[in-house]
Amino acid sequence: MHVADILKAKGSTVHTERPDQTIAHLAHRLRMERIGAMVVSLDGTSVDGIISERDVVFGLSEHGAEVMGMKVADMMTKAVVTCSPEDTISHVAKLMTQRRIRHLPVVQGGKLAGIVSVGDVVKHRLNELELEANVLRDYAVARQ
Repeated sequence: MHVADILKAKGSTVHTERPDQTIAHLAHRLRMERIGAMVVSLDGTSVDGIISERDVVFGLSEHGAEVMGMKVADMMTKAVVTCSPEDTISHVAKLMTQRRIRHLPVVQGGKLAGIVSVGDVVKHRLNELELEANVLRDYAVARQ
């Protein structure tokens, strides 16, 4: 199974935020979209950074309420780890675990093609395991 399989199931829509927007605007959008992170992009197709709800909380801890007026560019992660649609789900799961990343933008041909979360990866892996268990159960029943 590959990242492309996850994107087929969930879709390739990615919510992006401009780097010049405020953290207050970002927080509102995260709540309205009911998501945990946004890719930061000037044009909606490049990956200039990524910012998550965790970044906002850390910013609140460091800067207090003033963080709400700061720009997304000031808080975003600039060195973004990405994956491709051809990457295996097991590779992505390992990468997310090792790097402690919860959201990975999917890039194809230098352009944003989707985003996968740790929840997407776990859900897909559980579906794989359930299918394997069913196949083994059917095999065991058929051999009796």
